[in-house]
Amino acid sequence: MIVPIALRTARAFIAWSHRHLPPPQGAKFAIGVGTEAGVLVGVAVAGRPVARAFDDGHTIEVTRLATDGTPNACSALLGAAWRASRAMGYRRLITYTRADEPGTSLRAAGLHHVADRPARTGWDCPSRPRDSRGHDDVARVLWEISRTPGTCNSTTSARGGGAR
Repeated sequence: MIVPIALRTARAFIAWSHRHLPPPQGAKFAIGVGTEAGVLVGVAVAGRPVARAFDDGHTIEVTRLATDGTPNACSALLGAAWRASRAMGYRRLITYTRADEPGTSLRAAGLHHVADRPARTGWDCPSRPRDSRGHDDVARVLWEISRTPGTCNSTTSARGGGAR
């Protein structure tokens, strides 16, 4: 069952269960998935896109998704995040996975593989030092689901291509 949760709760769950990233700093919303007994088994956090090029006011990014391994929890969270995003007026939802992850849950939720992103050395530089956040030197895959204005729920590529 999809359940509303506070960002504080989502951050605590991510700190406890996410394999390689810390909780995000902020968010537009967080949602959870739980058992009928009320046990939280997964969370998704959505916020402004990290990449400035995607921060157009119509795109939202799932910045973290974490579960305890419960079957179908990831795809349930991604589907719920897309439904909530559409209800809020967003036209596109994006997220990233590591290149070594299969993306099965993303495909099940209707997202499409858009692009491969090469590993980068990080954002640290002498003029503006930054700590590594766990995703430096890791190749990633960009996924998306979107709707074109005037249609019910079609998906298009980030490059403005036709329906997939």
